[in-house]
Amino acid sequence: MAVKGKLDFILDNANWPAFIVDVTSRVRFANSAAIDIFGPVLESDSTLLSSIWGGGNEMTPEQFLARPERAMAEVMKTKFNIKGGAVVLFQTYICPTTLEDQKFYVFQLFHIPISLAQSMAAQSKAGRPIEPAPSPATVDAGVAQKQKLDCAMQLIRSVVLDFNNALTSILGHTSLILSQIDAKHVWFKSLVEVEKSAEKASEIACDLASFSRQEKDPRTLAAGNLNDLLRRTVEICKAPQPVELTWNLDLQGKLYTVHFDEAKMQQAFLKILDNSIQAAGNSVCVQIKTRNFELHEPFQDATATLGPGHYVCIEITDNGCGIAPEILPRIFEPFFTTKANHRGLGLAWVYGIVTNHGGSVVVTSQPGNHTSVRIYLPAEKRFVRDHAFQAHELMGSETILYVDDEPLMLTMGQMVLTAFGYQVLTAENGEKGLEIYMRSATSIDLVITDLVMPNMSGRELVERLRRLNPNVRVLCSSGYVRPNSKEEDGVFLRKPFTSQELLQKVKEALAQIDLT
Repeated sequence: MAVKGKLDFILDNANWPAFIVDVTSRVRFANSAAIDIFGPVLESDSTLLSSIWGGGNEMTPEQFLARPERAMAEVMKTKFNIKGGAVVLFQTYICPTTLEDQKFYVFQLFHIPISLAQSMAAQSKAGRPIEPAPSPATVDAGVAQKQKLDCAMQLIRSVVLDFNNALTSILGHTSLILSQIDAKHVWFKSLVEVEKSAEKASEIACDLASFSRQEKDPRTLAAGNLNDLLRRTVEICKAPQPVELTWNLDLQGKLYTVHFDEAKMQQAFLKILDNSIQAAGNSVCVQIKTRNFELHEPFQDATATLGPGHYVCIEITDNGCGIAPEILPRIFEPFFTTKANHRGLGLAWVYGIVTNHGGSVVVTSQPGNHTSVRIYLPAEKRFVRDHAFQAHELMGSETILYVDDEPLMLTMGQMVLTAFGYQVLTAENGEKGLEIYMRSATSIDLVITDLVMPNMSGRELVERLRRLNPNVRVLCSSGYVRPNSKEEDGVFLRKPFTSQELLQKVKEALAQIDLT
């Protein structure tokens, strides 16, 4: 139904019951938490509110919905009939809303405190109608506060999802245009600034997503090859600069695998490279090395002590003015900087990112000569393919099915991929994607799918596709959901992304079947 596609995106993943009622008292949409409590009766969009409206409420559903909005309380205690026949009292939040000139009411139900719930359960077992608490003073303020926090977290999650989709569209179109025009074009520098602003906004989105998860689970960090990330970071720094830049990349073949947050680690590399460019005057030479380390006993590098194990070392050296000996011990202090504007966290930001990944960072310098920054990150002695693509290698002719419930994403993805020779089919939801694949499976070489979609999620779509074809090649993407253990070792595209990142991941995904 029309209302479902518009409103369930925010509420469907909420862990509290929520449903939407129209002015005729029909329940037009119920999230999974509501269906768990009330049963399959809410799966139909023709169910009347009266079917779950508990006896003992002051008004019938029709009387309640007939009241003018100004007489409608924002929060009220309401009894509902749950599956199994019990009558339960809920703290009910009701919000009128309008969609395409039609009025609806959004109901959100919250359980009352556990002490009262136990009392009600006892009454239910005794066969007596469940009555409300004798006094509102029994309501636990901590429970109410947690419910408010849950609401805020859900709102942040929905904002992050929409924000990332919009940013991905901006970055995708901007990077596509930048790849097609000459660096001397009159609009080139302005487009570079647009791209930088979008990347800054993506950092904010990443922080919001981390906050709304309220968890820090290093197991969910993606496993990858840091050579790929370093190449992409250097490409960002190759944008027009007021100085002459020379880059020397000496990257280890078959680099050990590191688990890292791609967005955060790129921020650290960008901060180091920005410092190198600013410190080196008018002619900058930056050397970037990566090396595998296997230590059988403790190892000391300046201020860092590494225990036995496997590591990847990233060393960035510039030909700049160096760091004075009296300043070197302070470079990791928060807000310490020698820059004139005194802005930013300086290398303290780099230090925080690296240490949060379980690594160490060392800075050595010869004043008037050079500065070297060495980052050591824990690694596994296994290899993720090192994918270094030239511009012409990003071209393709395969057929790709792109599935996303956001029209901006489908438009951007189709424009970028067709510009590089691919044939593109699009689907606005998982059901449509499955239908298209079943009709054209033999001609579809790759499926790109968002992981968070209403009704059929991306993960469910992938499971259904693999039942049809165990060898189907899939590229999963999300700006909020992090890859699970199976996706960590595969190809995952984190939103927001540029057109080049999309094309590179497509090449990696298309090559997957050849590696098995």
